[in-house]
Amino acid sequence: MDTIYITGHRNPDTDSIVSAMAYAALKNALGDRRYQAARLGQISDETQAVLERFGVKPPQLITNLRTQVQDLDYDTPPILSPAATISRAWQTMQSDQISVLPVGNEDGTLYGTISAGDVASSDVASVGDPYITGIPVYNLLSVLEGRILNKSGEMKDVISGEVTIALPTGRENLIFSKPDSIVICGNQPDMIERALELNVNCVIVCQAEVCQELLEKETETCIVSTPFDAYRAVRLICQALPISGICKSEDLVYFHLEDYIDDVQNKVLESRFRAYPILDENEHVVGMLSRFHLLRPRRKQVILMDHNERAQSVAGLEQAEILEIVDHHRLADIETKNPIYVRNEPVGSTATIVAGMYQEKGLMPTETMAGLMAAAIVSDTVMFKSPTCTQRDIDVANRMARIANVSLEELGQAIFSATCSDDKTVEAMLGTDYKEFHIAGHNLAVSQITCMDSERLLKRTDEFLEAMRENRRKNKLDMVLLMITDVLLDGTQLLFVGDEDNICQAFHIRSKEGNCAFLPKILSRKKQVIPMLTSLWG
Repeated sequence: MDTIYITGHRNPDTDSIVSAMAYAALKNALGDRRYQAARLGQISDETQAVLERFGVKPPQLITNLRTQVQDLDYDTPPILSPAATISRAWQTMQSDQISVLPVGNEDGTLYGTISAGDVASSDVASVGDPYITGIPVYNLLSVLEGRILNKSGEMKDVISGEVTIALPTGRENLIFSKPDSIVICGNQPDMIERALELNVNCVIVCQAEVCQELLEKETETCIVSTPFDAYRAVRLICQALPISGICKSEDLVYFHLEDYIDDVQNKVLESRFRAYPILDENEHVVGMLSRFHLLRPRRKQVILMDHNERAQSVAGLEQAEILEIVDHHRLADIETKNPIYVRNEPVGSTATIVAGMYQEKGLMPTETMAGLMAAAIVSDTVMFKSPTCTQRDIDVANRMARIANVSLEELGQAIFSATCSDDKTVEAMLGTDYKEFHIAGHNLAVSQITCMDSERLLKRTDEFLEAMRENRRKNKLDMVLLMITDVLLDGTQLLFVGDEDNICQAFHIRSKEGNCAFLPKILSRKKQVIPMLTSLWG
């Protein structure tokens, strides 16, 4: 059963993390256990404080949703030992209807591959060169369904020699004349006796008995009896060889379960093999990949929470299948191949929407989950002071707080006190709640830090501006803004670099001295800062 990932945006805030966790819990509680919350970046100090407050661990970190080998319906044929016979390999190919088999060492690692072409080449080569080297007696008895008739034969483990069919003829015209032979005959006592006198390596008697006198002769020859006729016995002898002698074991092309399909496709185009071994993280063989499997790969499935803009979503999203979007932001540029469920509501927090879905499904959230959703709403609405906040946010937050038996005031104090730390680098603080936007041909980034003591952060203004300039240069942005939102001051200290004239015009800043200005009553990136820039550019 494939996992369905529920993920918020990059550089996740508390609302993004909690909404993904809450929605996954709701989905799983309704019976389908495939849903798993995920995050696309490091947990912020604020979010970490919230999670620790309610004793839960952060969601799984994922870096991309590119299709991997493990997402394909690859073949899982038997993995043969190098000591297996060619006959066994061929029978397995026929029964499983597969033309290439993996060959594995005793510890499960890759030894090589054997194909139907390898078997055919070996069979044709045996016609031109009837000399066979190193047939294990166990293998020979297996393919011939034979048994050893004499005591000397029991002492042999490996047989080599030129395969010869001794047709009925005079002893003086024998076509074998040296010990290095494997003689195949029928009810021909004279032939058998001559072969024993020459001490040939092996005599294979087809569909006949051997008299006791011959069996008791002093000889080094191994006498084997088989129920098959001479023609079939010859063909089977060639198939008694271990596949290690004919399989491909050098210059192998193989892939791992974690390999990405676009990388695999490029490598497949450079080679001419029909199938490729697949290995797990321990280098053990787990299957075979053919070109057919690459034609229609099974894509990862994802539900997007708290965003619907490609630049803010997971890498490799174009290779994934989007199932749903639950958000409270403007509609942006994400496209889907099929109709999907979209829920976008003008509220201050995605957690408010998810809490409403619990009610619609008739499911009471646990105390822990209710407390997390209350904290997420408080965080995203800046303790209900943000212009994005609605009465519904306030009502839902209060209901969740009652279920969790927590105080919203205490939650807010804990959340906004955890944001700032003197130990953190400015780069880390800029990346905590960082989003990039593409508006009317302009590329910009806006970071937001919500706190209760902006004066502490403003002491590091020069550090922030230097990091912002480096980020602008590195990512080729037109402008970079930092909102230091102070809950107690009910406004935002705005730091900016880039297109300063447009920034000053958009926010009615009279002087750009120091690249910093205080914007009273400006608390929301989504509903105040981005709309101001959008209206400026038309």
